[in-house]
Amino acid sequence: MQRSQAEPVAAPPVSDAPEQETAPFPRLLPWLLTLGGLAGFAAAFTLSVEKIALLKNPAYVPSCSLNPVLSCGSVMNTPQAEAFGFPNPLLGVAGFAVVTMIGVVLLTGAALPRWFWLGLQTGVTFGVVSVHWLIYQSLFVIGALCPYCMVVWAVTIPIFWYVTLHNLRQRHLPDARAGRAVQAVVSYHTVPLTLWFLTVTTAIGVRFWSYWSTLL
Repeated sequence: MQRSQAEPVAAPPVSDAPEQETAPFPRLLPWLLTLGGLAGFAAAFTLSVEKIALLKNPAYVPSCSLNPVLSCGSVMNTPQAEAFGFPNPLLGVAGFAVVTMIGVVLLTGAALPRWFWLGLQTGVTFGVVSVHWLIYQSLFVIGALCPYCMVVWAVTIPIFWYVTLHNLRQRHLPDARAGRAVQAVVSYHTVPLTLWFLTVTTAIGVRFWSYWSTLL
């Protein structure tokens, strides 16, 4: 009688398909887009209302003009506040409304196609570049900070960061096959983000130290 032999267990095939997401991204990204989008929308909408009030009455003092440094009025009256020929907050109102909608859709468990994620990547990249241009203008050209604008900065950066990480992990971006490098960044995703915020905060602190020091 021929002795039966156990069949060898085949190794799982190596697939080029996007790897399944692991924590924290499936939970974090939809909530970040939803809550960050709502915060950005609220700040942009408030800025739009303040801008309209200022257009109606040039003597109007915006609610976010708190002192010589934290002064929305000083920022609103500059050409940088209308970089595209109309008030910048209108872009924020539209953009953050879309981001919020996408976050809500993701919370339902919907899967979005690659082209949709690439469109979102284009939008958030435009947003983060615009934000850093405005940061530079506020610090080194205008010499004043808009608190509501800073809310927009604070939500745009992490939204860009995590959308980019998602697209890298899912191989939606052309250079996303550098697996080890992507995995290393994903594993320590909070470190670059923390350094990013510290850099911006330090720049603000150093630029306006002559004023901050008078408050100590």
